[in-house]
Amino acid sequence: MAGQPLEGVRILAVEQYGAGPFGTMYLANQGAEVIKIENPADGGDMARGVGPYFFDDEGRQSQFFHSFNLNKRSVALDLRSDEGRRIFRELAATADAVTNNLRGDVPEKLGLDYASLKDVNPRIVCGHLSAYGRDGSRKTWPGYDYLMQAEAGWFSVTGEPGSPPSRFGLSVVDLMTGVTMAFGVSSAILQARASGEGRDVDVSLFDLALHTVTYLSTWYLNAGHVQDRLPRSAHPSLTPCQTYKTGDGWIYLMCNKEKFWPALCRKIGRPELATDPRFATFKDRLAERPAIQEILDEALSAKTTAEWMVEFGGTVPASPILDIADAMDNPFVAERDGIHAFPPPPNGAELGLEEAFRMVAHPIRNSGSAPPKRPGPELGGDTDGLLAELGYGADQIAALRKAGAVG
Repeated sequence: MAGQPLEGVRILAVEQYGAGPFGTMYLANQGAEVIKIENPADGGDMARGVGPYFFDDEGRQSQFFHSFNLNKRSVALDLRSDEGRRIFRELAATADAVTNNLRGDVPEKLGLDYASLKDVNPRIVCGHLSAYGRDGSRKTWPGYDYLMQAEAGWFSVTGEPGSPPSRFGLSVVDLMTGVTMAFGVSSAILQARASGEGRDVDVSLFDLALHTVTYLSTWYLNAGHVQDRLPRSAHPSLTPCQTYKTGDGWIYLMCNKEKFWPALCRKIGRPELATDPRFATFKDRLAERPAIQEILDEALSAKTTAEWMVEFGGTVPASPILDIADAMDNPFVAERDGIHAFPPPPNGAELGLEEAFRMVAHPIRNSGSAPPKRPGPELGGDTDGLLAELGYGADQIAALRKAGAVG
């Protein structure tokens, strides 16, 4: 078996909760050694205590935490102490990158930026994920996903017309910003290994949310068009592309190429619609969207969603609309090996957690190598080993622990 693409890359991650950990988990899943730097005085990453669901009865194995921290290591280190910062710098000398998802003004204070670390490692890449960036009038502001969705216009195009403004059902800004940071850091590591010089890499929730408005922002900036919400989650310019009624619920159709419209007409038993001049082009169909909705609602109501999926499969782009349970239990997910079993944490036995737990598989599949499948780390579970690697003896580690510099 070939190794993972990022084997031999070491990342120090000063991170908590969602966005940063999600991004570094992508690096860990690709084989990087990701070492979480967690403050022992604060109980480590706050996500460790996030419920309401835990794998154990003692509230120490948060299912939320594991969802963001597979395949990582953990060092309990207090960066507010002189000793903690000194140890961190020693670790940084061995690393390819340091990442954080702190408030914009904090990395410089903690010495997590390139200017602070280049003396111990000129090749170090410092990845910063903040709410509003590390400069400007909002660098000291805290910020979260839903705030970004609201200010970047996402609420205004989500949900049904006439309803209150709505957010996405998932924290998509957090997740996408984390992956964007992982991409930026990986790119910078590649350049640093070639040149011998590292750099700062900045991403922010706000910039990501604004950038992913994509073509809607281009339409406004160049054509003055302000997109509004559309009924039934419709596409702003393509038809048919929305939800339609079936005999037992709903189905989503996406006829986003001209060839799919006649294919759909044949499948619903209305081939004459394919040559109807009212519906000849995308532009024509957009103008006749209400009429097409009425026609398709009536035709599709003759069968169940499952029956239409069989009918459309491979010919007309269609999808059932599932809840989370149905999405996880989807036979196609099993066919894709989309759910993986992970072993219990190292201390699972003492917590009564001895059986494997299940999580969604990592979406990047590398030929020739099986994906790593390690649970999220115990707080400080790798502290002693990494300190020993730096040359610390048992007595020194005990003294550091007594002083509170490590946990």
